[in-house]
Amino acid sequence: MKLIRSYLLFGILFLGSMLHAQDRITGRSFATRSEVIAVHGMAATSQPLATQVALDILKAGGTAVDAAIAANATLGLMEPTGSGIGGDLFALIWDAESKQLYGLNASGRSPKGLTLDYFKEQGMSSIPAYGPLPVSIPGCVDGWFEMHDRFGKMPMDKVLGPAIQYALEGFPVSELIAMYMDLSSRRFKSYPNFADTYMPNGSTTPAKGEIFSNPALAATYEALASGGRDAFYDGAMTKVMVDFLNEQGGFFSLEDFSSHKSEWVQPISSNYRGYDIWELPPNGQGTAVLQILNILEAYDLNAMGFGSAEYIHTFVEAKKLAYEDRAKYYADPAFNELPIDALISKEYAEERRALINPNRAARRYDAGNLEQGNTIYMTVADQYGNMVSLIQSNYRGMGSGMVAPGLGFMFQDRGELFSLEEGHLNVYEPGKRPFHTIIPGFVTKDGNPWISFGVMGGGMQPQGHAQVLINMIDFGMNLQEAGDAPRVQHTGSSQPTGETMTDGGKLVLETGFDYEVIRELMKMGHQVGYDLGSYGGYQAILRDPKTGVYYGASESRKDGQAAGY
Repeated sequence: MKLIRSYLLFGILFLGSMLHAQDRITGRSFATRSEVIAVHGMAATSQPLATQVALDILKAGGTAVDAAIAANATLGLMEPTGSGIGGDLFALIWDAESKQLYGLNASGRSPKGLTLDYFKEQGMSSIPAYGPLPVSIPGCVDGWFEMHDRFGKMPMDKVLGPAIQYALEGFPVSELIAMYMDLSSRRFKSYPNFADTYMPNGSTTPAKGEIFSNPALAATYEALASGGRDAFYDGAMTKVMVDFLNEQGGFFSLEDFSSHKSEWVQPISSNYRGYDIWELPPNGQGTAVLQILNILEAYDLNAMGFGSAEYIHTFVEAKKLAYEDRAKYYADPAFNELPIDALISKEYAEERRALINPNRAARRYDAGNLEQGNTIYMTVADQYGNMVSLIQSNYRGMGSGMVAPGLGFMFQDRGELFSLEEGHLNVYEPGKRPFHTIIPGFVTKDGNPWISFGVMGGGMQPQGHAQVLINMIDFGMNLQEAGDAPRVQHTGSSQPTGETMTDGGKLVLETGFDYEVIRELMKMGHQVGYDLGSYGGYQAILRDPKTGVYYGASESRKDGQAAGY
C-alpha cells in the first residue's frame, strides 16, 4: 500500500510538472500575470480590498506608513485567520528623506505573573497551543502608533476610517479566507465569544461572497482612533482584556499591558552578489535568510539551473545548517547575548558550507559552536519614495481561541514558541519575548532601495525569502515570476522549542518540478513528499533606481493583489 501511494504521489507530481494553467506569450510559463507598474505609489497585500484602501490613503496624500496601517487594520477585519490587533507586528521602513532603513520590533512579552515553575508543576513538556497560557501581550497596536508618530502624516482617525467603515457596513468574504474561517470554527466554535464575533448566523462562519461585518471591532478601532495606543494598553479596554484572560486561566496584570513598548532596532544585513539583504535581528528568524544566502553564495546556482536536483539539494542542505543555529541561538536579545555578527559572517558561512555533501542529504547537523552570552505580509510605497515592508500575525492562523467580549478580535498564541527546557536561550521567562517566525524583508543596491518583500508562512518564511531572492538574482526572474515559481520546503529541522532533527527531515515540493529531478533527490537520500498550502504567500514592490518607477507583485496562492497609480 505504501508503494502504491508513492507511485500515486509521483504520478501526480509528474503530471503537474507537465501542465500549466495558461499559455503566456511573454515571460516564464509558470507566471500567473505580469508585474504591476506605476509611478506615484504601489501597494501589495493579500486582500484586494485592503490594497485599494492603501491606494486611497496614498492618493489622499498619506505616507507609505499611513497606508500600511490602514491596510493592516483592514486585513485584521477581512483576514482574521492570519492577522489582527491581538497579534504582533514587525516592519522595515525605508525613509526617503534620511535615506535610511529603520527596523521596528512590535512583539509582545509573556505575562510577569506566569513562571516556568507553573508549567513544571502541571507536568507540561511544552506550552499548549490554545487557551490563555500561550497568549503574550499583543504588540500590533503599539507598533501602529510608533510607526505613525515617526513617519505618519495623516490623522489616525482618517487612517483607521476605511477599516471602521468596512467593519460596520460589512464586506464580501474572499474564497480562501472563507475556507480558513470555516476550518477555524471547527476548533473554536465552543470557545467563549467566538461564535458571537465570527459566526453571524449562529451556526457557520461566512461563506465566499457572504457579507460579514464586525461592529465590535469597529468600536475598538474607533476607541484607538480617538484615544490612541493608551486606549488599548492603559484604559477601560485593558481591564476587559485582563479580566477575560484571567477568567480563562491566565496570569495577566494591568501592568503587563501598560508597560508594553515596541522597540526600534538596527536591521541586520549581508551582501549577496552585490545586493544588501536586510532582515530584523532576533527574536525573529530573519537571521536564517542571511545565513542561507551566505552559505549558497560560493556556489554557481545559475549554472546548476532553477529546479535542478543539484540546486534543490544544495539549497536544502544550506537551510538545514541555518535552522540548526536558529534552534539554538535565536531568542530575545534582552535576556541573552546572541552571536548574531558571527552567525552572519562570511567566515562562519565558509566553515558551515564545508559540512555539505554535494551528493548526499544529511540526516542531521549540529548547531555551530559559537561563543555567546498563517500571517499576513504587505508592502506599500508612496510618491515620496518611502517604502514599508510589514508583516503581522496571530500565529496558528486565528490564534489562541481567546476572544475578549465585545472587542472583536482574537489573541495571539505566540507564547507556544517558548521552550520549557532550562538553559535554552528561548526558555520561558516572565516578561520575555518568544521566538518569532514572522519576518519582513528588504533589499538595497548601492545604498538605494530596491525591493520591499515578504513571504508569509511560519517556518517557510526564511526559505521563501531566500528562494525569491535567488530566483531574481541568480536565475534572472522578474518580480512576479520570482514569487510564482514553484517552491520547495524542508521541514523537520530542530526547533527553538526543543525538538531535534534526527532523520534528515522531509522535503516537500510544489507541482512544477520534473519527475527526473524528484527521482534524483530521492537517490540522494531526501525524503520527498507533498503538502497542501504550506509554501507561503508573497507580496513585493521593486523600485527602479534610475526612473523611480514602482513594480508590484502578488501571487495566486493567496487572494492578494498588487496595484498602483
